[in-house]
Amino acid sequence: MLNLYYKPACPYSQRVLKANEGIKAPLLLLDVRADDTAMDALIKKGGKAQVPYLEDTERGLAMSESIDIIDHLAKHYGNGQAPATADPGNVCPID
Repeated sequence: MLNLYYKPACPYSQRVLKANEGIKAPLLLLDVRADDTAMDALIKKGGKAQVPYLEDTERGLAMSESIDIIDHLAKHYGNGQAPATADPGNVCPID
């Protein structure tokens, strides 16, 4: 299972979602702004309130950098080629 903890307004989350339009990995989207349980799970699993955060339960790994997430999705669930994405800027606050 691919759990993606994200925040809709976060440009880094949007970078992953946009790239996944081409990769078509079966992501379970967990919106940390709309779901306190998802936020609690994110902090417990990732150690901090930072999105995007991908948990790939089939491969037993997790990661939080958007480019790393995109590369992982492309390699294991796409054609191996990570799609080009725009640089979203500097930060993405949770609140």
